[in-house]
Amino acid sequence: MREPKPHFVDCPYLVPFDGSFNLAKAPTQRPEDAPKKAERRARLAIDVAQVAAMQEAMYAEDKHAVLLLFQAMDAAGKDGTIRAVTSGLNPAWCAVHSFKEPSKEALDHDFLWRISSRLPDRGRIGIFNRSHYEEVLIVRVHPELLQHQRLPHPEPTKDLWRERYESIRNFEHHLARNGTVVLKFFLNVSKDEQRERFVERIKDPEKNWKFSSHDVHKRARWDDYMEAYQDALSHTSRPWAPWYAIPADSKSYMRMVVAGIVRATIESLNLEFPRLTDEEQIEMHRLRDELARD
Repeated sequence: MREPKPHFVDCPYLVPFDGSFNLAKAPTQRPEDAPKKAERRARLAIDVAQVAAMQEAMYAEDKHAVLLLFQAMDAAGKDGTIRAVTSGLNPAWCAVHSFKEPSKEALDHDFLWRISSRLPDRGRIGIFNRSHYEEVLIVRVHPELLQHQRLPHPEPTKDLWRERYESIRNFEHHLARNGTVVLKFFLNVSKDEQRERFVERIKDPEKNWKFSSHDVHKRARWDDYMEAYQDALSHTSRPWAPWYAIPADSKSYMRMVVAGIVRATIESLNLEFPRLTDEEQIEMHRLRDELARD
């Protein structure tokens, strides 16, 4: 069986492919030798500009698509990171999709159905704010949600989660084999930092809309969510669809690292603008001369 070409950046935040990942040991804070904040912002701007330049070549070449997938606990900074990383992109060649509570129509299909219809075309970049991984994260922590999915065997046994990990791996393997580069980012915020951000949202009237009682209810199940993330990342990080567990307590550091990984990965595709055949060049020169005489 032909394996997809691997596309991953070998960095400290890459989730191993052998199942040895330990979320409890994954850092949430930036390293002591991290660049100063001004330099982090400068590096982010440089990488975003380089991605924007490569985006045109990717669209013209029309062989690859790139899917950026973001998962995190509340207040980890998904929205801000997506905004920062895509700030320089041509909006005609990229799209952001947020996946919240599934509709009745979605619940009448398998759990990958609504994701499939939002995949990026070749030549484009797609961004998922939450994704099919909700089905092995929030649904695992709250298995009562399975009652709405009308599965043949709705009991939340360990076999169900193993089957879903297998389905996800096969799905992403299929995407990679057909030209979609899948990059998955878990923004790893600490429980203490999340509390501080929640308090800030409560204190600031302009940020009140970001806060909900549901956030506190989910926070109460923190350990259960960490266990779900641990298993999901360990079972589905592969060379053709890698996970990166990015420290998220420093937003500027997190954004810089994410942008750097995206830039390095797209760069590895060795994108080229299409070249005309000799016949096409002759015709183009003829048309140029015709326009010059017009």
